[in-house]
Amino acid sequence: MKQLQVQPLISEGWLAPLRHTVFRNLWLTWLTASICMWMNDVAAAWTMTSLTTSATLIALVQTASSLPVLLLGVPSGALADIINRKHYFVFAQIWLAINATVLMLSLVFGVLNPYLLLLLTFTNGIGLAMRWPIFAAIVPEIVPRESLSSALALNAIAMNTSRIVGPLTAGAIIALAGSTYVFALNMILCVITTVVIMRWRYQSYVSTLPGERFVGAMRVGMQYAWQSNRMRNIIFRAFLFFFQSTGLIALLPVIAKTHFDGDAHTFTLLLACLGLGAIIAGSQLPRLRKYIKSTDLISYGLFVLAFTSVGVVLAPNIWLGAFFMLICGAAWISIANSLTTSAQLTLPGWVRARGMSIYQMGLMGGSAAGAAVWGRLADEFDVVISIVLSSIFGLIVLFFLRKYRIDQHPLEDFTPVCPIERPHAGADIDLHAGPIMISIEYQTLPEKAEEFKKLMAKTRKSRLKQGALSWSLFEDAEHPGRFVEDFVFETWADYLRRFDRFTTEDLMMQEERHDFHIDAHPPKITRRVASTIQD
Repeated sequence: MKQLQVQPLISEGWLAPLRHTVFRNLWLTWLTASICMWMNDVAAAWTMTSLTTSATLIALVQTASSLPVLLLGVPSGALADIINRKHYFVFAQIWLAINATVLMLSLVFGVLNPYLLLLLTFTNGIGLAMRWPIFAAIVPEIVPRESLSSALALNAIAMNTSRIVGPLTAGAIIALAGSTYVFALNMILCVITTVVIMRWRYQSYVSTLPGERFVGAMRVGMQYAWQSNRMRNIIFRAFLFFFQSTGLIALLPVIAKTHFDGDAHTFTLLLACLGLGAIIAGSQLPRLRKYIKSTDLISYGLFVLAFTSVGVVLAPNIWLGAFFMLICGAAWISIANSLTTSAQLTLPGWVRARGMSIYQMGLMGGSAAGAAVWGRLADEFDVVISIVLSSIFGLIVLFFLRKYRIDQHPLEDFTPVCPIERPHAGADIDLHAGPIMISIEYQTLPEKAEEFKKLMAKTRKSRLKQGALSWSLFEDAEHPGRFVEDFVFETWADYLRRFDRFTTEDLMMQEERHDFHIDAHPPKITRRVASTIQD
């Protein structure tokens, strides 16, 4: 009977993605890796309180952890898209294991000081910057689209379970033996997860075209994110949300120690309540989304988070503060998961790691800036005033962004299709030859020229998202209604990749352009390869 009850839950409910063996194994690996991350961050934050009394330096632990993602997000995402993701994943885990070892030895030999701790926290953040876009890009490849939201919710639950288990483990070890043993356990777990990833059988897509160039891949990733109105909106919202919300998390050690007159156990309790609230809400998100749109869930969550954050620092005792932290966790996961799911669904597979790394740059950039700003305000005034100001800032942002909803930009259909205008070169062309200039001539009715221009404005964004270096539309001065579209790719291989990335959405837009074309023959396409000339 129990088996019959559990099966529908796994098949249809929020646990459905765990049916997929690969996702289940990677999810367990991600859970362990997240526990390591929280153990390291908690131990680093608490160790800093024993090295200095400066609230700014304590808050900068959060900045040092987040800043590498801001600096290295795009390069890391580009590498995750152009090289074998498994090998890159293994390298990131080895990096984190070495960093944990150095941190442990620094404590053992008594050479750790506030600035060395910030440096090692920063280098640990480099490993996280490498690892996160890989995992973000892999998840949509191993679960069906309809299970993606639940899979991302499970990832968030793993993160927030680790937010409980990691701090509780770290807190217990710190209380019993000291921070050195936390970093030692972190090192051991990093090695174990590295071995698990090395045993994973990952099959990557192998193209007949040469791999993208590193710098070009970064350019295309940033170009795609900028040209996508929906993705740009999501990144901006993520930056502002984490800028506001990180104040509470970054200053939690100070709140535990000064506001509640507590110790490591107090800090651990508050952090664990935040994680528990996120787990409870995360398990209910698929059900909530049947009744509440993601954009509305973000707005409601921001409103609740602002008031409960103030509640934490105004609470007269630790138990009421812990209750408010529980609600903060529920609101936080509702916002973060809605933003992450929206970002994943906005990106096609070929640019997903780059796009998600840019998204992560936005949220981590907000987190790093927020930790520095709210930490400075706590030093200048008081931790209570700092959190109250951060909450007021969140409500102001909510008011001014109420018209800029994510769902005002519809999702694109990324189903791959074979384009009509696939090239058939008359001679063998070197794949690295370039630049490549493509010209397409259209003949439209003069009275429909303005409508055609509006369509070509959308076409411009589409071409640039596919990797074009530049795009222009020219109108014939002597023949009304005749237009020439020009766009340039860096190499012939980059141009050919465009056809591997051609989607149903692109095909619909192509058909719209052709509907404006009134000539008996299809629009004329001319492809030119840059010629080398000598002086």
